[in-house]
Amino acid sequence: MIVDLLSIIFILMLGLLVSNIVGHYIPFVPMALTQIVFGLIVALLLGDYNFEIGAEWFMLLFVAPLLYNDGRRFSREELWEMRAPIFGNAFVLVILTTVLCGYVINRLIPSIPLAASLALAAILSPTDPVAVNGIAKRVRIPEKVMVLVRGESLINDASGLVAFKYAIAAAVTGYFSLREAALDFAYTFLIGAVAGILLGMFITFVHFKLRKSGINDPVFHSLLQILTPFGVFFLTEHFLHASGVIAVVAAGILHSIVREYTVTYLAEEQLLTENTWSIVLFVLNGFVFLLLGMTIPTAMFDIIAAPDIGKWQALGYVVVICFVVFAVRFVWSLVSKAYYYIRRKSDEKPEIRTALITTLAGVRGALTMAGVLTIPFILGNGEPFPARSLIIFIAAGVILLSLIMATVFLPLLCRKEACAGDNEECADLTWAKNKLLLTAIRTIKAETTAENELAASELINEYTVSFRRNLSKKNAERDAKHYNRKLNEARLLAIDLQRNYIKNLLAKGEIDPMAFNTLTRLLDYREETLDYSFPFGTMLFLKRAMRDFAHLR
Repeated sequence: MIVDLLSIIFILMLGLLVSNIVGHYIPFVPMALTQIVFGLIVALLLGDYNFEIGAEWFMLLFVAPLLYNDGRRFSREELWEMRAPIFGNAFVLVILTTVLCGYVINRLIPSIPLAASLALAAILSPTDPVAVNGIAKRVRIPEKVMVLVRGESLINDASGLVAFKYAIAAAVTGYFSLREAALDFAYTFLIGAVAGILLGMFITFVHFKLRKSGINDPVFHSLLQILTPFGVFFLTEHFLHASGVIAVVAAGILHSIVREYTVTYLAEEQLLTENTWSIVLFVLNGFVFLLLGMTIPTAMFDIIAAPDIGKWQALGYVVVICFVVFAVRFVWSLVSKAYYYIRRKSDEKPEIRTALITTLAGVRGALTMAGVLTIPFILGNGEPFPARSLIIFIAAGVILLSLIMATVFLPLLCRKEACAGDNEECADLTWAKNKLLLTAIRTIKAETTAENELAASELINEYTVSFRRNLSKKNAERDAKHYNRKLNEARLLAIDLQRNYIKNLLAKGEIDPMAFNTLTRLLDYREETLDYSFPFGTMLFLKRAMRDFAHLR
């Protein structure tokens, strides 16, 4: 058993290397497709391949770190600016996809019970931006569409998996109560969010406490952060019986807030952590798609062996279900855009082309496969789970078909966007300069240490002044709002650097406590003059609350 497991892991690692090489020479093919094909070839060569992993292990090893990374990397500014369409897609669209597609699947394939059909539809509802990112490298997908897809995937992964969990429970036990499900969902969602925030704050406290005690080893702190999603998920699921999915998303968002609005991390630690995360995520995403490809032949053979379902009929099911899923998303995109244009006085008119791009960009990927592979083999009464192989085959087929459709049609739909975008970038040199200045400010912030904090503060202020001079007159109102937000962040960073400087002076005995308190009050007054509009004001409030909490220790 151990030898078989090690062999499978070796084959999966080899598949990652091969897919990366293929992606280098054939960049127009998404790496996810390459990995699926490699997994399929490996499964055909192995013949009697049969690799099983428990549902809880799969969720812990794959889903938890993927969602935690989504939470910690997503821009809260973009999330807030597009909050209405993002939350609409993440909740309303997930419910519509689950219900409408679930009933269509049940009517189309009577051998799949309604509860199992709803479970399949629920797990097909989450989008996967990781898969479409490979396409986005060569196709200029509209920025707002990418923000929408990334934002909804941060939340619909959680909502889709929670809906999938209840549908599977109903299929296994044969019992379902809407009232109990609603109450249980509210409990698992709210307690999961609270648990994620509290556990995230506790881990942050541990980080700061260890640093204060002199334990500043970057490798140790990076490893502690990598282990965070696994610990948060395990504790939430097994001790609180709440949603570990929601908990890791909340913990990831909290980590992002703490990282940006508290004491700057050491540059060495941040660089090591990001590099480690990139490797972990590359391996996890690759493993899921490779396992997807290795699962397809087994499911296909089971379908061929079934007397009532042929391979062409199964492929027809995949095409019809994929069309229904995309049709629901397309109609929702048009209707929601029309609503915001008419009722909310939005400047963007509903367009079929934009709706098609939004639909095709919402490809299905790792989370869908990670969820569907957790379907149990037997029901609560000991009977086999109905049409399990067919369900897995349909999910795998929809993932493949959505990737192929995005690969083929997105470049055609986005060709106009690419040309317009290229002309705009060439003409608007001021916009490019401002973008470079903002990138420089973020880089300086990441590289700031105790030795160079004063120089970094002066350089940030200098770049901020340059940014102000380069404001585009064409988009003065939009750029001014963006500038004010960045200016507040730069001022706050300068204040934090000065706080760290006087703390170091106090620790070295170069100033007395009275002078330290006086300087601290002056910095507090300067901080209070900053803009308190949402979301910056909320972030500033959380930062000050954390600092006051640290003073109480």
